[in-house]
Amino acid sequence: MLRAALALLGLPLAGAGAAEEPTQEPGSRGEPPPGLALFRWQWHEVEAPYLVALWILVASLAKIVFHLSRKVTSLVPESCLLILLGLVLGGIVLAVAKKAEYQLEPGTFFLFLLPPIVLDSGYFMPSRLFFDNLGAILTYAVVGTLWNAFTTGAALWGLQQAGLVAPRVQAGLLDFLLFGSLISAVDPVAVLAVFEEVHVNETLFIIVFGESLLNDAVTVVLYKVCNSFVEMGSANVQATDYLKGVASLFVVSLGGAAVGLVFAFLLALTTRFTKRVRIIEPLLVFLLAYAAYLTAEMASLSAILAVTMCGLGCKKYVEANISHKSRTAVKYTMKTLASCAETVIFMLLGISAVDSSKWAWDSGLVLGTLFFILFFRALGVVLQTWMLNQFRLVPLDKIDQVVMSYGGLRGAVAFALVILLDKTKVPAKDYFVATTIVVVFFTVIVQGLTIKPLVKWLKVKRSEHHKPTLNQELHEHTFDHILAAVEDVVGHHGYHYWRDRWEQFDKKYLSQLLMRRSAYRIRDQIWDVYYRLNIRDAISFVDQGGHVLSSTGLTLPSMPSRNSVAETSVTNLLRESGSGACLDLQVIDTVRSGRDREDAVMHHLLCGGLYKPRRRVRAGRT
Repeated sequence: MLRAALALLGLPLAGAGAAEEPTQEPGSRGEPPPGLALFRWQWHEVEAPYLVALWILVASLAKIVFHLSRKVTSLVPESCLLILLGLVLGGIVLAVAKKAEYQLEPGTFFLFLLPPIVLDSGYFMPSRLFFDNLGAILTYAVVGTLWNAFTTGAALWGLQQAGLVAPRVQAGLLDFLLFGSLISAVDPVAVLAVFEEVHVNETLFIIVFGESLLNDAVTVVLYKVCNSFVEMGSANVQATDYLKGVASLFVVSLGGAAVGLVFAFLLALTTRFTKRVRIIEPLLVFLLAYAAYLTAEMASLSAILAVTMCGLGCKKYVEANISHKSRTAVKYTMKTLASCAETVIFMLLGISAVDSSKWAWDSGLVLGTLFFILFFRALGVVLQTWMLNQFRLVPLDKIDQVVMSYGGLRGAVAFALVILLDKTKVPAKDYFVATTIVVVFFTVIVQGLTIKPLVKWLKVKRSEHHKPTLNQELHEHTFDHILAAVEDVVGHHGYHYWRDRWEQFDKKYLSQLLMRRSAYRIRDQIWDVYYRLNIRDAISFVDQGGHVLSSTGLTLPSMPSRNSVAETSVTNLLRESGSGACLDLQVIDTVRSGRDREDAVMHHLLCGGLYKPRRRVRAGRT
């Protein structure tokens, strides 16, 4: 078990040389058995877990040191600092051990480091914003990735035919298309690391980051298809092979999404019955999400898409079923694992670049790749955005297009894929490895350093990290219903119509099946806010000298529902008690922020709309 973990992490096997030599039992040649030792050094027994813990500790300490200076972290992204630290550590290891060790291995990256980052992104992704921009995300992820891969590969082949690439780079058209498929995809780890520090607006972030997540299926298919064609040889490729490649795109993407949704259903259904065993709720979340990733990887489907859809699909039901303590544990554990994995990835990228035995340099190939990925990325974004703006209600302007073009970062996914190439089948592998390292370092360091000043100079709208007010939530739901009704009246079944249908289906079937009855009753956030504002009304009234109600005269509802809030709200009881205090004016005068003032005004509007009609109904009955 330890040997397998050690090999996956790229660490030397403990006692590998000793295992090849025949062992001798103490005293087999007449020597007396050793006496009782007071102290024994057993490094080989703990080498693997100790080195793993040491790397995580170094990564954590590096983050602490970086953030001691706010000026440094405000100018330089953390990912750039971690890569530079990896270069320094790799140089130290190379000078001491005389060989490069502790590199980023593809197995380690895909099986252990990438899943927590993608799970954290999918689980906490704003689902409303994601599905509102799903058309744009799919366009950039599918059409954009295909465009970048084929144009970059073909342009590099043309560069070679023009004599600008050295003859020692032995690669044909299929080899360059294979290289274009792995170097053209936007990397989710790099985008997340850089864009979270830039704080661009939510729409721009979700489009670029959503593209980096969903283009995994296209990248996987292109990489496998081109790699198979290279191994077969261009002369042996048949027309049916091209058709299989197109079909595999749908199989890999839709299959990965289906696996994620199946495990999301199982996770939500399982957490419905954990009321008496709260302690295992966080464990179930991580186990089933990781099982979705491994299942998709085992079936050669898109594992990134699987765990993304699992997180997106299960969060609503899981959050409603598990306890508040479990939600806190899931949140911080997920954030911690993702942060540690991201830190280790960038450090190992820097260390891996030190090993010059794995790469060979060609200036024409490196410079041509850098130019083509930037040029074709910008051209593709402009053409696709023009097409999308014909249908978008809020078009993407030129400034957004500049940021999307410049924000197409490459990272560890491209490096891991290029390392997996077979040198016997792809003779130019070493040149591709060197070019990939340069591209990753250029996009993460150079573009990562300059994107924040670029965003400031272009005056790009920044994100506003705040929860929507009660007024905003109310108007958002109202407009959703109005737009769905308009589409229904005119006979156009558009986005709002189908979303309204989905919400009805979810409320009628899925929520009833996947959520406990008590959780389903209290999931309305507006009524929860109304309940809490009633309590604040009572506290404000008492603090300002109002008379105190007895415990028998004050009964708070255990959970907010339309009937209980209207009948037993504190505001209603205070009004019926005959107090002459103006509760509305008191609350408005004592609020401390604009958000509280808006919530208070909306609260009293709800009060008037909720219990006054009920009084009229009671008066009519009498």
